[in-house]
Amino acid sequence: MTGAIAAGHPLTAEAGQRMFALGGNAFDAALAALCAASVVEPVLTSLGGGGFLLARATGRAPILYDFFVQTPRRRRATDDVDFRPVIADFGTAQQEFHIGSGAIATPGTVRGLLHCQRALGSLPLREIVAPAVEYARAGVEVNALQAYIFSIVEPIYRATPAAESIYGGAALAGQGSLFRQPELAETLAWIGDEGDAPFYDGEIAARLVTLSAEAGGHLTRDDLAAYRVIARTPLEHRYHGWRVATNPPPSSGGTLINYALSMLDGQALHGLEFGSIEHLHTLAHVMTHTNVARGDGLLARTEQHRRLMEAYRAAVRGHPLNTRGTTHISSIDAHGNAASLTLSNGEGSGCILPGTGVMLNNMLGEEDLNPHGFNRWPCDVRVSSMMAPTLAEDDRCLIAIGSGGSNRLRTAIVQTLSNLIDFGMSPDEAVNAPRIHFERGQLDVEPGFDDAAIDSLTARYPENRLWNSHNLFFGGTHTVCWDGRTFSGAGDPRRGGVFLAPRRTADR
Repeated sequence: MTGAIAAGHPLTAEAGQRMFALGGNAFDAALAALCAASVVEPVLTSLGGGGFLLARATGRAPILYDFFVQTPRRRRATDDVDFRPVIADFGTAQQEFHIGSGAIATPGTVRGLLHCQRALGSLPLREIVAPAVEYARAGVEVNALQAYIFSIVEPIYRATPAAESIYGGAALAGQGSLFRQPELAETLAWIGDEGDAPFYDGEIAARLVTLSAEAGGHLTRDDLAAYRVIARTPLEHRYHGWRVATNPPPSSGGTLINYALSMLDGQALHGLEFGSIEHLHTLAHVMTHTNVARGDGLLARTEQHRRLMEAYRAAVRGHPLNTRGTTHISSIDAHGNAASLTLSNGEGSGCILPGTGVMLNNMLGEEDLNPHGFNRWPCDVRVSSMMAPTLAEDDRCLIAIGSGGSNRLRTAIVQTLSNLIDFGMSPDEAVNAPRIHFERGQLDVEPGFDDAAIDSLTARYPENRLWNSHNLFFGGTHTVCWDGRTFSGAGDPRRGGVFLAPRRTADR
């Protein structure tokens, strides 16, 4: 079978293309890419984290598979918890994160991998994990983006002796160093042979429970044994003739994307010039209203908007929000199967699952998850997320899209979709076009817009930041399109993106 994939690293995309070469479908490709990303994009994702897969099998309605992290069933006494702050240095700013075994939520990635492979895949699990096993054993050269990300979170990846032993050498040595992960290779091979049972009911689960008990964590065997993937009906919206499906509540990103698209519905953007004064003011206005509506709904201008935001707030109530680091994978095959997959490990907890090479998540350290103070998160609930894997389709074309980028991913997806649908851009043009982002009173603007348009926009939004170059701050909308005959797409260069497609494609 032929197919195309877009992802955040050349080897992540290559792993997916290898599945197509073996006759696999879009879901095999996405899951192989998931495994590869845990090796070659180690800060952005891990087998110790979680994610979401939006899947559209040919002739069937899309389904959202939620395998994001779950809060533990019980909270340990605060005085017994290993939970500590660490400062990440972004160069121009610093940010405090929280790590330690007390920051680890129940991971879902491995169970999600197995669940989705059984439900959607066509290749044996050993084939799906094989590229990742190879990369981890042979080693991967640290590229410029990964070196930069490692430099930001270096204190986390040196926080424990186990983390130091894995990452303290080649991974943190900088661009061009060869990073080998032999323990992770064996773990991936073990998954290929035995599935997810060792992680949730067997030997690896026992190691995690022991780590948690001895090192100040919350997780117990009950948390792991009870973890399940949740299949959800996607949130759908009609936008200018396109059917757009995305991540539903309790996650929030998809609802905010739908809200923004519903506001753009009434705008004749196709009659405007991209980057014009009118276009940029429209985007900024929509972002402003979406942010306010998310908070209190006072500016939800129509009954439709009010109902949408009321449903959103009701669905996410009691589900703490995670907004941290992410990576994304999009794939479509020549039969019309489509996968949009977004993954996260937070920044990592600094804790390694013993004997596996797996960095565990730090999702319980998310500030939005602890609005009343740390270690006060609600027990045994699926954590909400801003992640929003998305599919869009009309009678002529199918699009798989998503993004990393914390809170910025939703505005990145909206702008890229609008570029494709309203301005008729190619995927490469749509992904590479400059973006804006408005949040918490500040407007961020990438270079590439006309000076007059920027002057008009910044006069309206005096709290602003004009960037000198395109930046991963603005997300990474890795995108694949399929028109029934030809694949097109783009990996977003802001986040190391790569797009791979066959030179010749068959009819759908």
